[in-house]
Amino acid sequence: MKQMYKYALIGAVILGGQLCADEVKIDDVKGKYGSSPSIKASKELKQHINIGFANTTGNTKTLNFNGKYDLSYMIPGYEGRDLSWMFDTSIYMTRNDGVTNNEEYTANLALEQKLAGKWFAYGSLRWLRNTFRNFDSKTFIGLGAGNELYNDGQHRFEVKIGAAYNVEQYSNNQPDHDFASFTQYAEYNNQLNKTSLLYVKAGASENFEKFKDYEVMGVLGFTFAVAEKLSVTLEGEVRYDNIPPVGFEKTDTKSIVRLGYSF
Repeated sequence: MKQMYKYALIGAVILGGQLCADEVKIDDVKGKYGSSPSIKASKELKQHINIGFANTTGNTKTLNFNGKYDLSYMIPGYEGRDLSWMFDTSIYMTRNDGVTNNEEYTANLALEQKLAGKWFAYGSLRWLRNTFRNFDSKTFIGLGAGNELYNDGQHRFEVKIGAAYNVEQYSNNQPDHDFASFTQYAEYNNQLNKTSLLYVKAGASENFEKFKDYEVMGVLGFTFAVAEKLSVTLEGEVRYDNIPPVGFEKTDTKSIVRLGYSF
């Protein structure tokens, strides 16, 4: 049953992106969503493929192959205001002498609906599988509101606050866990020049019923263009889970180098 649930979720997210993609024109993209800068959607489909390596510490201490794909597009939404759709999926994997030492898969689907002024509403569906962190499947469904507090063309700062429903299915015999949580998110982007971007992100999630059951995340990254459709991204990520699955470490880190291609 768990396997059917997991594959149905992945299929629905990917199919949803592909159905809408048929209606818009393909163009190049900069920016990402999830563990990197938020995608800024346009009325033309934007896509980006990244391939690189990531060094991990915490529950795994390996050098991993990393692949990532993202897309974004914009359609008219509530009262004709912009409705942005964003999707990304990624993989981290290490194999030595036929033995898998680390393996992680993620898929994220997000919507942002423009409201009055600089306010917007958002919805988010995220999925993760990483048995080396004891997650056979980790699903997050969130809703909330956000505000672009500052944007002068070079510096941009936004915040989001919302609530989420979480389902955690474990790889060992630990009972599955589902709970509601309070979520917060902040992001700062600095467009250093026409070809380079510095970004900082921070997020947190707290269990409504057990507030000490919380997670926090921080990301610092830098991306720059090396050719018309090629870019390089350097990124560091720290995640802390105050009550991790039984027998697992609280802190995980990633140091990532990616080469990106836009199409």
